[in-house]
Amino acid sequence: MTFIRLLAFLCACLSVASHAQPLKSCDEFATRLPNVNRALCEAAQLRPSGMKSVRGRPLLVRDVKPDDARLRVLVVGGIHGDELSSAAMAFHWIKLAAVPPADTPNPVHWRFIPALNPDGLMASPPQRVNANGVDLNRNFPTPNWSRDAVPYWEKRTRKDPRRWPGRTPLSEPEARYLHDQMDSFRPNLIVSIHAPYGVLDFDGPSVPPSKLGRLYLDQVGIFPGSLGNYGGVHKGVPVVTIELPNAGRTPLDAEMRQMWLDLSHWMNERMPVVAGDALPLR
Repeated sequence: MTFIRLLAFLCACLSVASHAQPLKSCDEFATRLPNVNRALCEAAQLRPSGMKSVRGRPLLVRDVKPDDARLRVLVVGGIHGDELSSAAMAFHWIKLAAVPPADTPNPVHWRFIPALNPDGLMASPPQRVNANGVDLNRNFPTPNWSRDAVPYWEKRTRKDPRRWPGRTPLSEPEARYLHDQMDSFRPNLIVSIHAPYGVLDFDGPSVPPSKLGRLYLDQVGIFPGSLGNYGGVHKGVPVVTIELPNAGRTPLDAEMRQMWLDLSHWMNERMPVVAGDALPLR
């Protein structure tokens, strides 16, 4: 076999492997997630990010990007593995992002990470924490993390194992991946999908949306190491946190669409495009 043929063969093998990973994950997602079947998962066209969870599951991502995109929005689901509806809704929103509203003045480059914590999601039963027992939404490097995170866990949560922040910030590969995405993708907005409190939360600059669908604004505060604290308060990137009403069941399809439309309308009104925003990403 010549060198060129060998190289072509190796490239073909890598291509097959890269396609096989999302298909295998779709089998898992369709089995575990509410209101997600294999067809919806495959239509999402997820691709491996190159990063993996503690147990070696690929962290999958999907970009939906029009040529004239002027805003960048990062949507994250499944930070907590037992909030199954949060990952499921991300799949439905990928489908909606492919057909944006006709009245969108600022086209959006969407980046979806539907299941940041696949190990927790696929555990039996599903668990909030990752495979190392760390709450990923307490593992981000907020200022004074070393001073505040563990004492908060000890005193305010009474050492709840479901909220263990880890020994150090960014100790977990899943948190490091999202942190790296914030630096490289440079989102103008982060949307973090959770459950089951049935409210809308917001951290950061700008005027928050008053409602998305049937969810109304109820800002619940910030926590050491949380994404809203790190991104919205300390990095200055607005973070919309959606708390769906039920962790095991998605809203009706029409309601998920209405939430999407309400978010899009709020972005059109409140997310100004500043000079240079459309420059190529680093």
